Amino acid sequence: MDTHQNTALTRALAEVPGPLPTSGVIHITLPHTDRFTVVGNHLAQHPDLSCTAVGIAVRIQSLPQGTEVSIKALAARCKEGEKRIAAALRELEAHGYLERFRDRLPGKKVITRTVFCNQPAALVHPRRPAAEAHPRPAASAPVRVPAVIPSAPVCVPAVIPVQAPAPEASVAPPVLLPPPAPSAPLFVPRVPPPTAPKTPRRPLPQPSELTPELDRAATAFLSDLHRHAPQFFLSEDDVRRLVPGVAAWLERAARPDAIRSALTDDPPQPLHRPAKLLTHRLTELLPPAPPGVDDLAALARPRVTVTPFQTCDDCDRAFRSPTPGHCRDCREVRAEHAEHAQAAA
Repeated sequence: MDTHQNTALTRALAEVPGPLPTSGVIHITLPHTDRFTVVGNHLAQHPDLSCTAVGIAVRIQSLPQGTEVSIKALAARCKEGEKRIAAALRELEAHGYLERFRDRLPGKKVITRTVFCNQPAALVHPRRPAAEAHPRPAASAPVRVPAVIPSAPVCVPAVIPVQAPAPEASVAPPVLLPPPAPSAPLFVPRVPPPTAPKTPRRPLPQPSELTPELDRAATAFLSDLHRHAPQFFLSEDDVRRLVPGVAAWLERAARPDAIRSALTDDPPQPLHRPAKLLTHRLTELLPPAPPGVDDLAALARPRVTVTPFQTCDDCDRAFRSPTPGHCRDCREVRAEHAEHAQAAA
C-alpha cells in the first residue's frame, strides 16, 4: 500500500520561505489564536527530565486552576500507567516544578494541595524590574546608555558620556551618575524548595499507664471500627500500633462514640492509607486531660467575699460588718453624746 500523505502539510511545506534543510526537522509555525499554553524551553529541553515528566508537566500546565492532578486523575486522562506518572511527578518535584503538601481546612479536614510553577528558576533567582535595569536619562540632558549594563551594583560611580549639544551651545562636562540603588526583588519565593528541612511529626500520644483494661478497650475499638466506617479496615499491625493513641483518649474520659466521630468523620476521597490518617487525627485532635479534684475545688470556691450579719449591741438591729459592734445610727448617736459631754466639761 502507498504511504498516507498529509496533503495539508505538503501544501504548507511548499510555502516555507528560503531553502529547506537537507536533514533534521522542518518547522511549520502557525500562530495560535485560542486554546494554547506557553511552555518555556527550560522545561521542553530540560536535560535531566524524562520525556514522560516533560509531557506530564505540559499537561498539568495546560489544565485550569483547581483541576484534580492526583496520580489516579492523571492516569485517567493519559495513556501512561500510575507507576510511570508517579515517577514523573517525583522528577518534577526534585527539579522544583511541582510540590505536594498537606493542608488543614477550617473544619479540621486535611487535604493534599498540589502547586505547579511554570518557571521555578524565577523563584530562586528573581529578576530586576526593567525600569531599574535600564534607567531613563534626564530630560534636560539626553545621555547615551552603554549597550551592556551589569546586573550587580558596582562600587564606583559609572561615567555616562553626554551627547554633544548644538554648535551654538556650550559644551557641558561629563556627568557622573551614581549607580542605581538595589531594589526589592520582583519575585519573592513563597514555596520552599524541595530540599528545605521539614518539621518533624509529633509522636503518637501515649497513656500514663497502658493497663490491661485500656489495652483491651482500645484493641476492641480499633478492630470494630470498620463496621461503622468501612473505609477504615485496619490490619493487625495497624491495630497494635494505634492502641496507645486510642488508650490515651480513653484515659482522658473520651467516650467511644466521640472518638469514632472525631477519627472517621469527613475522610479524604479516595482514602488510600486509613492508618496514617488515624495516626494524624489521634495526635492532632487529642482532647485535654480532665480536671482534677483540686481544680474542681478551686472552681467551687466563692469568688466574692460575703460580709456576715451582726446584731447591734444597743438596738438589736441587724447590720453587715466583719466584726461585732454597733450599727451606723447607734454610732452616730454615741458620737453626738460624746461631743455634748466634751462641750459640757
